[in-house]
Amino acid sequence: MADRSDSSTPPSSPVLETRVDPTSARFEANMRFMADLMSQVHNEEEKIREGGGPKAIESQHGKGRLTARERINLLADPGSFFELGIYAANGMYEEWGGAPAAGVVTGLARIQTRLTMIIANDATVKAGAFFPMTAKKVIRAQNIALENRIPTIYLVDSAGVFLPLQEDVFPDTDDFGRVFRNNAVMSALGISQIAAIMGMCVAGGGYLPVMCDHVLMTDGSGLFLAGPALVQAAIGQKLSAEELGGAAMHSAISGTVDFREPNDEACLERIRSIIEKWGYRRQSPWDRRKPEPPAMAAEEIYGIYDSSPARPYDTKEILARILDGSRFDEYKPEYGKTLICGYARIGGFAVGIVANQKMHAQQIDHEGHKRVEFGGVIYTESAEKAARFIMDCNQNLIPLVFFHDVNGFMVGRDAEWSGIIKAGAKMVNAVSNSVVPKITVIVGGSFGAGHYAMCGKAYDPRFVFAWPTARYAVMGGDAAAGTLVEIKIKHLERSGKTLTEEEKKQLYESVKRTYDEQTDPRYGAARLWIDKIIDPVETRDAITQALEAAALNPDVAEFKVGVLQT
Repeated sequence: MADRSDSSTPPSSPVLETRVDPTSARFEANMRFMADLMSQVHNEEEKIREGGGPKAIESQHGKGRLTARERINLLADPGSFFELGIYAANGMYEEWGGAPAAGVVTGLARIQTRLTMIIANDATVKAGAFFPMTAKKVIRAQNIALENRIPTIYLVDSAGVFLPLQEDVFPDTDDFGRVFRNNAVMSALGISQIAAIMGMCVAGGGYLPVMCDHVLMTDGSGLFLAGPALVQAAIGQKLSAEELGGAAMHSAISGTVDFREPNDEACLERIRSIIEKWGYRRQSPWDRRKPEPPAMAAEEIYGIYDSSPARPYDTKEILARILDGSRFDEYKPEYGKTLICGYARIGGFAVGIVANQKMHAQQIDHEGHKRVEFGGVIYTESAEKAARFIMDCNQNLIPLVFFHDVNGFMVGRDAEWSGIIKAGAKMVNAVSNSVVPKITVIVGGSFGAGHYAMCGKAYDPRFVFAWPTARYAVMGGDAAAGTLVEIKIKHLERSGKTLTEEEKKQLYESVKRTYDEQTDPRYGAARLWIDKIIDPVETRDAITQALEAAALNPDVAEFKVGVLQT
């Protein structure tokens, strides 16, 4: 990374204009709506952070051990922990008492100023056992570390696989075994890994720490492929946990442990001491200068964003409160106006912006006819512009940031005749083959093929962030509910049943309620489609964190797009 932190931002980039009236009724109503929504999210997150609850925390303390979050607070530099996946498994596994945060805490943190990934089992949740989503969350954290070459710290305190759900944890490519495969691949790539056994580490889970560069273990912890009860049942040996796989044995006899520590505090301090002595690797090529705050207040985003389809907002007003100095070099501003493309800086990093414009725009077609293009819809010109811009960013080594509020691609005769499918395919091709870091922020709707073209999860963004206003689905709630209800009514009519208007209304409300629940970002975050739900005012900080992580990987593949439809 070319860090020119002593250089000021070049003055040539124009500052985005703002026309926001913070005293308007609409602005104030939007402020209240967003503030209430963020309050709800913060309250839910605080509840999730309680893990297994007060009794489970008390039990952990009774064993002389800290909780996962207490360990992270001691390990990480103050205020540096950036949690990912807190909503994982939210609302899932209720028949088993739930699994808050999927029983594992993951996130980026600085340790001795070095950026790291932390993966910490939460023993207050079913003794840290692995549910299906636990494995997927650990693998997602490892994949982020792999893509960005982030050193990874594992704080191990787990009873292993949650046996009642073993068929969904054990055998597949994104299940438990993938964790150890990733350990090996990360090691081969030179990504430093440290594992600290700070409780139980049983059965297959025992391979994780031993496949890391350093293994630490606290007194009172246990590391064994089979615990005392299973050993006695299998081969008749009667041994204590300490004798079978305690810290003293692994330190002095098996030689498995590099550092034996008396307690959690000493173990965490040892990790900090090890990391403090690491050397530095080759830096990445992404350009960075001294960061400059936006010229407009980030808090005004609350009042600018409007989720109502009937009241479009200007996406440039949002960007003006995220970009360094609110400066933006817009690419082809008069062409394909429903997609905004351009060059800027965020946190000092040079970035290419691809953002859906929610304002309606007037466009002149090839025959000289004027037409109105709807905000949030991708037209042929928009897709072609974005495809070319994405290729330019790859050519010039500029990371890409996508801001979603997209209804999808335009449909109808005019769109089809203009070649919308070809243009969309061109944009998807450019996104798919992009080799620079891609970061996705889902602001509002992210519907249909528009989600794919704007670098949805399937297109390998390094990070996926979402505002609490995000919506994730094939189509919007009203349209989907209407379609599903129509299908249901026709099915019932074929069976000889006719619904009254009141019954049709009730059916519609029921279907829409279910559909809306599934499009909520918390539903997506529970399934790890989203890495983190962020406060809109923290968008700039989240993107900067992601870019700092991406800057740890110096390797950039050759950019090739294959066959483009023309």
